[in-house]
Amino acid sequence: MNNRLKVLRAERNWSQADLAERLEVSRQSVNAIETGKYDPSLPLAFRIAALFELPIEAIFSAD
Repeated sequence: MNNRLKVLRAERNWSQADLAERLEVSRQSVNAIETGKYDPSLPLAFRIAALFELPIEAIFSAD
């Protein structure tokens, strides 16, 4: 699954640790999602979408 998480995070000048804190996950989890090594659970995907105020489809794609 592809995602725009790294771009969205960078637009806000957030580090991986900043984003992890906001999502209540580890920095390693953020890194794994950004690099495509881990697909977030549905509840986490919803939290990510809510944080960025975007629909899930605008962040994640099945390409």
